[in-house]
Parts: sequence; C-alpha cells; structure tokens
Amino acid sequence: MEHNSHLQVKAKTIKGVYHHITPETANWNYLSFEARLMNKGETWQHDTQDNEMVIVLLSGNFKVESDQGNWETKNGRKDVFSGVAHTLYLSRNTKFTLTATSNTLDIAYGWCKTTEDFPAQFVTPEETPVVIFGGDNATRQFNDLVPPGFGCSKIVVREVYTPSGNWSSFPAHKHDERKVDDQGKVLEPIQEETYFYKFQKPEAYAIQQVYTKDRSLDEIVRARHNDVVMIPKGFHPVVAEHGFHCYYLNFLAGTDQCLANTTDPDHEWIYDSWSGKDKRLPLVTAEMNNQKP
Repeated sequence: MEHNSHLQVKAKTIKGVYHHITPETANWNYLSFEARLMNKGETWQHDTQDNEMVIVLLSGNFKVESDQGNWETKNGRKDVFSGVAHTLYLSRNTKFTLTATSNTLDIAYGWCKTTEDFPAQFVTPEETPVVIFGGDNATRQFNDLVPPGFGCSKIVVREVYTPSGNWSSFPAHKHDERKVDDQGKVLEPIQEETYFYKFQKPEAYAIQQVYTKDRSLDEIVRARHNDVVMIPKGFHPVVAEHGFHCYYLNFLAGTDQCLANTTDPDHEWIYDSWSGKDKRLPLVTAEMNNQKP
C-alpha cells in the first residue's frame, strides 16, 4: 500500500470541486485553495467577500462576468504541458459568474483574507513573465503568474516546469519565520504554500521532502497527478521522476507579498556550482497556446 503523508491531499472526485483546502482543513492561517472541473455551459457564481482571489486556467476556456469587469479566454491551453496559463486576479468584495466555454474546463484558484483593495487584472500567456532558473540538473522553468510587486495584498502564484530527472525548489529553501534587515526589507516572510501537481502520464510522480532543520517535521511524499502537497513550514525540495516532466502550481500567502526565503545552509554552496542551463527548457511557451488540438 502506498504511504500518504498528512501533508498530501488526493483529489476528492473526478468532477466538480476536486480539491478544497482552507485554513481550517490545513491547520494554518492564511491560504485557501480549490481546483474545479466544469463542462461546457456550466457556471460558477461566487462572491470573494473579504478575500483576494487568483484564478488560473489549467485547460480549456472560460468567460467571466463581474462587477469589476468582464474577461474571456480565446486560446486556453489543452493541458498544462501545451502552453502558458491565463491568470485572473480579483479583489475582495467582487461578485462574478464564471462560465465554461470549452467542452471541459479545469481551473485552480487560491484566496486569502485582505484589508486592501486592488484593481482586477487579467494576464494573458503572452504577458506572463517566463524565467529559466537554476542550473545543470536543477534547472526549471517559472511562469510568474502573480509575482512580487504584482499589485495585490498577500498572494503569490507561480507555475513551475521541472524536466525529467531534474531537481526543483532547490537548493532547499523555507519561508516560515519573518525576518527583516535594518532598512525594513523582508529577508524571509511567513508563508503557507500549496504544490498542485500534474503529469502527462498516470504512472508519473515526483518526490518531495518537507523538513525542518531540527527534523521535528521530516516527510517524504510521492506526489502523483492532481495531488496537492501542503507546505506549512520547513524546507521543501522536489525531484521529477526520470522519464516524466513534472508540473506544479504554487500558491503562497502569508505576511508579505514576496518570494524572499532562506536557503538550507547545507545547500548554499550549490548556487556557485552550476556550469550551465538545461537545454530542454523552456518546456512550454505562449506560442503553444495557439496550436490547434
């Protein structure tokens, strides 16, 4: 029998809302996350109330009508390995109706409480910053959907592509203790994080470790398609199974809207050891969104 960590959440169903994670279910303070499958013409009506929310298009197309504006995707990707996400940021107290306009629609969204108001933003694949980060067999691709400085309160969103056999979220880092320098710059925030995994084949998996330096938390997770791994604290490196590319979608929320972190001191030397980038990257581009299925 396959061991499942208490940090690992399996999809609850094959239709409708198949993930539902809240501060109550996760036993943390800030971040909520859901993933939802919809059929063509199906609608979802929602009020963000006192939360900011980010909706990420995983596959398909949708339109949104709201009291803050209307938006529609025309070139949604057929799956996460066939292009870049469309991203919709909605402020608190936004009422909206989202309608699936493709035969099937797969979306993920996260939210957290805020006391601030920011304009709604709709970011297309062509507008999304793409970064090739790391080196050697720790090279990966970041699509920065809601990066630091985006114009929001607390939430950060990034999708990450890790080629077959490569390490990711590496060197291992953490963001569970708020630290600032003498000028008030945040060196490390307190942030909760979800890793939402997808793979091209059902047999594929990634290995993720979640650990603290004192090993009061030390979990090894085998993450499969549609699994969520919750990161309440600690370092959390990932490695993709050889032969299968790995996708994960990160939502973060906490004390600060940033990606500052602290590297495991045992790994600091690795930054200076890389000699080049993995030439397989990028795995996806915005141009792929326009290809016909």
